[in-house]
Amino acid sequence: MKLWGGRFGKATDGLVDDFHSSISFDQRLYEQDITGSIAHATMLGEQGIIPAEDAEKIVEGLKGILEDARAGRIEWMVDAEDIHMNVETLLTQRIGEAGKRLHTGRSRNDQVALDTRMYAKAACRETEVMLEDLLNALLDIAGKNLHTIMPGYTHMQKAQPITLAHHLMAYVQMFLRDRNRFRQAYRAADVMVLGSGALAGTTYPLNRERVAELLGFAEISENSLDGVSDRDYMLDYLSAASICMMHLSRFCEELILWNTNEFRFVEMDDGFATGSSIMPQKKNPDVAELIRGKTGRVYGHLMGLLTVMKGLPLAYNKDMQEDKEAFFDARDTLVKGLTVFTAMLRTVTFRRDVMERGASGGFTNATDCADYLVKKGVAFRDAHKVVGELVAHCLNEDKALLDLSLEELKQFHPAFEQDVFDDLSMKACVEKRRIPGAPAPEMVERAIARAREELER
Repeated sequence: MKLWGGRFGKATDGLVDDFHSSISFDQRLYEQDITGSIAHATMLGEQGIIPAEDAEKIVEGLKGILEDARAGRIEWMVDAEDIHMNVETLLTQRIGEAGKRLHTGRSRNDQVALDTRMYAKAACRETEVMLEDLLNALLDIAGKNLHTIMPGYTHMQKAQPITLAHHLMAYVQMFLRDRNRFRQAYRAADVMVLGSGALAGTTYPLNRERVAELLGFAEISENSLDGVSDRDYMLDYLSAASICMMHLSRFCEELILWNTNEFRFVEMDDGFATGSSIMPQKKNPDVAELIRGKTGRVYGHLMGLLTVMKGLPLAYNKDMQEDKEAFFDARDTLVKGLTVFTAMLRTVTFRRDVMERGASGGFTNATDCADYLVKKGVAFRDAHKVVGELVAHCLNEDKALLDLSLEELKQFHPAFEQDVFDDLSMKACVEKRRIPGAPAPEMVERAIARAREELER
């Protein structure tokens, strides 16, 4: 007989048991469920809601179950439906009648909300630490490449020269924002909902603040209906995870491109590449490709839970059992992705010579040529037209701007002088960009220092 079976005249069908049961995946919450139950039982005893000796028995029994679960000595029961009923059943088997008092003043509705909030908080903290490891790896590589010139792109066309450090620091900004998003998701989950009951609270004199204190929550929920039906904190995590995976995917896309024979900007380490079963020459960036692919998986979990929640009336509905598998898999995918990406990044060889040669092609100094004329007093629109004509001329002659003689340049505008050749070198084009956020080495060095300060905070 089910623990809730008093109202029913017959057992549930075997098909329903299998379909209804969530223990196959929510057993992952055993640590949170037992820890939450220990806090709840402690409070019940302190409030005199149950006898103090029963509270002590319950707490000791739960600690024993937790120890056995951590050691892998417990076989969870499908017919007990979920982690909550499994723990309560085991507890009653071990300590007898006192175990039946554990559920006083609570429902599985507020219990599962508590468990998943605790899990979400831990997942946010875990992700934050992993992002800090990735950020430190990026900052280390950037610090070593302040003067590594490479082409910057728009529309996948060479645009202007930048440095590898500057390029990597763009991802630093992305992952710093990700860290902040997970901090926000943590704050959303950091609300203690136990005491909401099934939907309308309880008549018992619960000390909700005490439970929040025991479990390390910042505050208690304000509305019992919202307490059991809210899954925004999960959506906050899934949203942050989706955006973080998108950033990883963008980075992987660039590494995949840079690893091609057409770019040759990077060489992937053998430990993070695979070969072909038929083509012996192949070295494929499979790790980066797989992260790129798994990004869609995390997106799917976000959209899946949004879809589950979009039509639900208050308060709890069984549809919400679908939240956990999506949440767990998204967390696992993100953790694996961050772990392997950071390890892969630390082993990538950046081919500085190829990058610098790449910056020299594609007229990446054309904007600087126009700026040169502006500094000589030419209006920017006129300068833009002159340089456009110069580029067209160079294309016809198969030359670069710096291949032209001063006499040739003067045919397009008399403002050109000998100093133009120094002004249009790749090094000068980068170093002249000295405003905050620009790629001049001293600016990037300051940006690295600020990022490190933010990480330390």
